[in-house]
Amino acid sequence: MKTKGLRSNKINIVTLGCSKNLVDSEVLYTQLKGNGYNVSHESKKDDANIVVINTCGFIDNAKEESINTILRYVDAKDAGVVDKVYVTGCLSHRYKDELEVEIPTVDAWFGTNELPRLLKTLKADYKHELVGERLLTTPAHFAYLKIAEGCDRPCSFCAIPLMRGHHVSRPAEELVKEAQSLARRGTKELILIAQDLTYYGLDLERKRTLSELINRLADVEGIDWIRLQYAYPSGFPMDVLDVMRERSNVCKYLDMPLQTGSTELLKIMRRGITREKTEALIYSIREKVPDIALRTTLIVGHPGETEAMFEETYDFVERMRFDRLGAFTYSHEDNTHSYTMPDEIPADIKQERADAIMELQQGISSELNQKKLGKTYKVLFDRKEGGFFIGRTEFDSPEVDNEVLVPAGQYVRLGDFANVRITEAHEFDLYGEVVL
Repeated sequence: MKTKGLRSNKINIVTLGCSKNLVDSEVLYTQLKGNGYNVSHESKKDDANIVVINTCGFIDNAKEESINTILRYVDAKDAGVVDKVYVTGCLSHRYKDELEVEIPTVDAWFGTNELPRLLKTLKADYKHELVGERLLTTPAHFAYLKIAEGCDRPCSFCAIPLMRGHHVSRPAEELVKEAQSLARRGTKELILIAQDLTYYGLDLERKRTLSELINRLADVEGIDWIRLQYAYPSGFPMDVLDVMRERSNVCKYLDMPLQTGSTELLKIMRRGITREKTEALIYSIREKVPDIALRTTLIVGHPGETEAMFEETYDFVERMRFDRLGAFTYSHEDNTHSYTMPDEIPADIKQERADAIMELQQGISSELNQKKLGKTYKVLFDRKEGGFFIGRTEFDSPEVDNEVLVPAGQYVRLGDFANVRITEAHEFDLYGEVVL
């Protein structure tokens, strides 16, 4: 039975994709709450009559997940469970015209920069006084802080500029204000994100000012950890490492996607750097911050990648011994530079290469973790699960990195820190006991 008109509006926001999308959903969530709406995020109940889906359109798997989610809620609309379905985010931005034709029962489609129009459609006002305010969908003790939008890099394989536009840095004053607001509400860890952190400030002051921003954020009372994700290697601002070394609340952690260890393939990928320069950068980073944890991601099976290029990447990983690493198979994205090249490497070969890299990294991670046995680390606890409190050291980001597990009988408060001595080490997890 149709229920339209028999209930007051409740909005459920569904988020797909990366942490940058999550921040966008949190901003929408905050604006709707500020307008007095009954709104939820990722609600497990089917009691919302309006659904807003924030989509990802980065690679094929993400697109498929987004399409499947849209179709699921469109079916719910057809069954009378949902009244309105709105779609925003990267997939909607990139393929709006095609999707309007293919899925006509979606009520409206919005791009990545159309928050005011989305709010107007929902009969809500864009409240400027809420800029810098965020209601979190993550646990309160950590929050992603998006310092910039878009990207100006010409990487051959990447569609982000098509979906997010050119790089635009957020003003430092606005970011400091947001950090202060988060800290007042109990946030202890800020995870700085952007498509490219290292470009920060170039559009505002014609120079890279990431180090200055980090210093200002490190002064915010109540922020115990500041973590950097998504740094680009070419033109990396080395003064950031001075801040990391000198400020105790800046985590000795850096997420720097490198994509390949082959100079020839780096040129094909239009990355603006060579393997030799990449290795020199890694050595310099480790010299300046000796105990830093380096995380990277690699793409295998890019058009033009020969077996010799892959072996070069394999040897690169073996030599560099990254603390954390993810390997992904190439996805042929339309309208990118790589799309003009034939995608000739079979899917099974791509997967074999990814598996080989991850097997190599598993051994490296195991060896590095074994060296932590008997040592004591400051751990921030995120959740309780299966008889354990689960947390992270400063060397680990949420969801993608190592976790530290402590038996639930020990004294631990979720969202707080404790010193933990490591008693057991595996490839991707550590076990320990609280040191009082």
